Amino acid sequence: MKIAFLGLGTMGLPMAANLLKAGHAVCGWNRSPAPAARLSALGAQVAATPNEAAADVDVLISMLADDAATRAAVLDSQALHVLKPGAIHVNMATVSVALAAELTLLHEARGVGYVAAPVLGRVNVAEAGQLNILAAGDPKALAVVQPLLDVLGQKTWHLGERPEQANAAKLAVNFMIASAIGTMGEAAALVQGHGMDKAGFLELVTSTVFAAPVYKGYGQAIADECFEPAGFKLALGLKDVRLALEAAEQAHVPLSLVSALRDAHIESLAHGEGHLDWAALSRASARRAGQA
Repeated sequence: MKIAFLGLGTMGLPMAANLLKAGHAVCGWNRSPAPAARLSALGAQVAATPNEAAADVDVLISMLADDAATRAAVLDSQALHVLKPGAIHVNMATVSVALAAELTLLHEARGVGYVAAPVLGRVNVAEAGQLNILAAGDPKALAVVQPLLDVLGQKTWHLGERPEQANAAKLAVNFMIASAIGTMGEAAALVQGHGMDKAGFLELVTSTVFAAPVYKGYGQAIADECFEPAGFKLALGLKDVRLALEAAEQAHVPLSLVSALRDAHIESLAHGEGHLDWAALSRASARRAGQA
């Protein structure tokens, strides 16, 4: 397939590279030139603008930071308008439920398919092509792009026929991750307050009752106080927590824990920690306990 890939950041670049390795023709675009140059060195074409990349492709994949970046690259640049009828846009970014619904209508009006397919996994998982992909959209469009998703992920979870359903699921997952980090941060502060070693405690819980990848990975980072380089920036965690709150309000679902998590994120940003790994959210608990 002829593919345009918009957004060659930490996640997007290895994903686009895997599509190239699988034999697909890829034309990449990125706001900053260095990642595009790296993709070009692997054999991809590089476009100067998003709409240049989107011209005459079968599938447009976008993997951008947030709603604003997605809107700028797909809508403001006119990339959607240059897609040929019958093409499919696969948006793999974590965006708001509201934007997903808006994009669905705009694509329908242009005769272009729209699939939401946000992912679970960090950069090493993306490099290995082992992402879990949360997909929703028209079943026919999903069937067309499934071979591409198979290159990028170990499993595609089909969550519904409305694209925004995949985004709601991704926001729910990220809310749970934020909750896990916040819980471990407070629990670590509790045991330290009673004179115990937080590293030993976190090893205990992540080896027994919470022996799951999220607890193990973030727990180790909290224990080691290793927050750089960031696998997922704390500032992006705040973005996702806010989007979860918005999605909950739209569906009249109270999420009392999210409000507390939002405030902890804001506190961390106030201390200049937005660039650090999401695990640095644990510092908020330590500060409140007078331990940092």
